[in-house]
Amino acid sequence: MSIWVFFTLLGSLALLMYGMKSMSEALQKMAGPQLRHVLGAMTTNRITGMLTGMLVTASVQSSTATTVMTVSFVNAGLLTLAQAISVIMGANIGTTLTAWIMSAGMSFDISNLAYPAFFIGIILIYQKKYRYIGDFLFGIAFLVFALATLRVTGQNMHLGENQAVLDFFASFDPNSFLTTLTFLLLGGVLTFCVQSSAAVMAITMILCSSGALPIYQGIALVMGENIGTTVTSNLAAMSANTQARRAALAHMFFNVFGVIWILFVFRPFIDMVCGWVGYDVNMTMEVAGTHVFMANAAKLSFVLAAFHTSFNVANTFILIWFIPQIERFVCWVIKPKKVDEEEDFRLHFITAGFMKTPELSVLEAQKEIQHFASRMQRMFGMVRELLQLSSSSAAKKDNQAGDFNKLYTRIEKYEGISDNMELEIAKYLESVSDAHLSDDTKAKIRAMLREISELESIGDACFNMARTISRKYNGKQDHFIERQYDHMHQMMELTDQSLTQMNKLLGGRKESYDVNRTFNIENEINNYRTQLKSQNINDINNHEYTYAVGTIYMDIVNECEKLGDYVVNVVEARMGLRQKDA
Repeated sequence: MSIWVFFTLLGSLALLMYGMKSMSEALQKMAGPQLRHVLGAMTTNRITGMLTGMLVTASVQSSTATTVMTVSFVNAGLLTLAQAISVIMGANIGTTLTAWIMSAGMSFDISNLAYPAFFIGIILIYQKKYRYIGDFLFGIAFLVFALATLRVTGQNMHLGENQAVLDFFASFDPNSFLTTLTFLLLGGVLTFCVQSSAAVMAITMILCSSGALPIYQGIALVMGENIGTTVTSNLAAMSANTQARRAALAHMFFNVFGVIWILFVFRPFIDMVCGWVGYDVNMTMEVAGTHVFMANAAKLSFVLAAFHTSFNVANTFILIWFIPQIERFVCWVIKPKKVDEEEDFRLHFITAGFMKTPELSVLEAQKEIQHFASRMQRMFGMVRELLQLSSSSAAKKDNQAGDFNKLYTRIEKYEGISDNMELEIAKYLESVSDAHLSDDTKAKIRAMLREISELESIGDACFNMARTISRKYNGKQDHFIERQYDHMHQMMELTDQSLTQMNKLLGGRKESYDVNRTFNIENEINNYRTQLKSQNINDINNHEYTYAVGTIYMDIVNECEKLGDYVVNVVEARMGLRQKDA
């Protein structure tokens, strides 16, 4: 085999992987949000979940993308882990469509389809409205062109006539169980190394179709590919959250269990699939002749595709009735990490290393922002509690000092957490924005960057209030009068209402949210602040309290009003409204 043939083979495999990636990403750009809605709506039970996973994966030609969406829904609480497992089972069936596309490309000359696709695709790419369809056609064209090149390259290599290659595969005893295990392990290692089961499937089809690799060893390679692709996702999920790791483990369990039971019926099952396709397992080149033997071997790419589908369908049919048991098993193996929430700077929903698909990463970021927002409201609740402690401990300061300082330290830690969350989410969104995204997704990312900036400002406002209360508590100034405490509590109640409305929006669908509620509360806060400002001047003039006490009092009131402004900015960003001029 010349060096140019070798590089043609490698280049074709690279083009195949790129074409599949381009095609999948283009489909996700066109239908990403709709696919997420389909997954959320059509997984009411294990059967519909399996069918949904199968259809979505067949549509986007990526089981990875389906798994990403599924894990996202589990994290978001929209799907249970049991429903997610059924979707992943369906994804395993849906991904077998790729093998059928490849077997067609290996068996027929479809290269002529690539050129019209390239031509139409380049026209559409330069039209903004249809550029994702153009990207999809380019992906299809690359895929078809790569398959056609692989087919021709496989024929030019004449592997079925290469005695060295034939002798190598003949050195393995076809009837030995150890041979099956060896090729199974080889398929898993190859898939893990090249990070693409499609590329290994293409190599297997070339070897089998040329007559060099016997069908039983070829199918052992395919079985290894099924395990190798799950090892990759499990290693990637090690740095992810508990539910992501459980979903990845369930995927691995599904495939490993399937390989184990298929080994017990290995030859009868393969012979049955070969009978369906019309491939003669017992034909040899010496008896049938080269021409007839090669014509028979040409059917092997379809045998591999048929086996891949039959294996996954049969495995799903067996395991779909045991989903609750699989769920209990993965929950038993992977237990949630026990972390102190006050010290927990880890992101909960964003799975940094786990099967990241840029177009579908928006959901993870939105859930992380929702968690960020709820944490900020919890922080504000601590500030209200701190003010309560400062007022109730006026007469018994020494007894309450320990509780006050402990709560202040918690608020201080939360402020550090808010800074870290803003930076980590922003870094994640920036990494996602480096990919080729739809305009809609780009707009969402810009809005989310604005949201996290405003949420961090809410954290700063809470900490500023806590510092002001602490300064007052530990200082030598006179105490607030009862009326001031009442006014501050009332102002904080209004502010808390605005935070509740903000979290309601971030946790639901913006179409069903009435933004006027937020604006009405903001107007109440502004009017109340203006009223308290005027009253504060009168109270100081009437010697109700000192100017120093009045200044600290208004600092807290003004900080609540600023916090309300930040809340409005978050709501406007989520609703897609332009920020009002200051």
